[in-house]
Amino acid sequence: MAEVPEPSRRTARQEAKSRHRAETPMWRERLVPKTVLGVSTIILAFAVGSAFSGVAFYAYYQNRLDKNEQFNKDFASKFGEQFDNAKKTIDADANNARAAIQTELEPLKRLAASGDTLSGLLKAAGPSTFFVQTQDEAGQAAVGSAFVVASDAKQSLLLASYTTVRAATRQPGPQIVVRQGETQTKATLWTWQEDKDLALLIIPTPNLPKLAFAPTSPPLRLGERLFALSGLGGGGGAVAQGFVADVSAAGIMHDAAVGQAFQGGPLLSSEGKVLGVASRSYAPLGYASDGIWFAVPGKTACEKVLKCPNGDPTSPGDKR
Repeated sequence: MAEVPEPSRRTARQEAKSRHRAETPMWRERLVPKTVLGVSTIILAFAVGSAFSGVAFYAYYQNRLDKNEQFNKDFASKFGEQFDNAKKTIDADANNARAAIQTELEPLKRLAASGDTLSGLLKAAGPSTFFVQTQDEAGQAAVGSAFVVASDAKQSLLLASYTTVRAATRQPGPQIVVRQGETQTKATLWTWQEDKDLALLIIPTPNLPKLAFAPTSPPLRLGERLFALSGLGGGGGAVAQGFVADVSAAGIMHDAAVGQAFQGGPLLSSEGKVLGVASRSYAPLGYASDGIWFAVPGKTACEKVLKCPNGDPTSPGDKR
């Protein structure tokens, strides 16, 4: 059998490959549809894919937006809380600083008061303080001070020193006159308490400013400054200052100068509250003092000479 030449064999293989290529469609022909339905299917597939992609992106960004909004809300709420806490801390520090300053100033407060302090105190308490004029048992002048503790539309109640008006406790007794500046008013001696050196005068002058009793808490401390007021003075009154030497159930021991014109007048705190009633003769220890005086605590007047249903004077005690 005769052999086919080698060139003829290569030609046959090449022809086979050519036929295979012709029979096998190219990849573009396999992917690209040739009909309207195919094209529509491709478009629909792209549309569905785009829709799913849009939903996925929307969900992603919506989640990010929700997280951002929640973060902002948390930040705002925490910021407000932190701001409030910071403000409270600053306020507390400021209060502590003020308290520390007041503590440092306390020794200075115990020094002599300035002229402005004295004039301010006299201006505030002066309209409630009167100068008292009467006579003693020998017919000699007896003077002192008194201050308003209650007043209504008809009359005013004044606390005074029993020592000043002692002669008027007997009948017939001398007339009692109270004075503010050039204005003089006749006063009625309503009642008194000898052992406390207290007396209650009533004048027919309505709606006068009154002096309030100092609260019992915090208690009066040793070394605190106090002021004795008189209704006699060129500026409508006079002020003498001193310090608390002792506080007991018997009364307030102090070194404020109490002249005759001051007895029966109010002993005031720096805030203008009545601590006690100035006296030259009240001696609970049984002996006279030398430059140190005793004062009856203001609210002691509520025992007999005044009626104080709620702790504040409202009406006179029983008439004597």
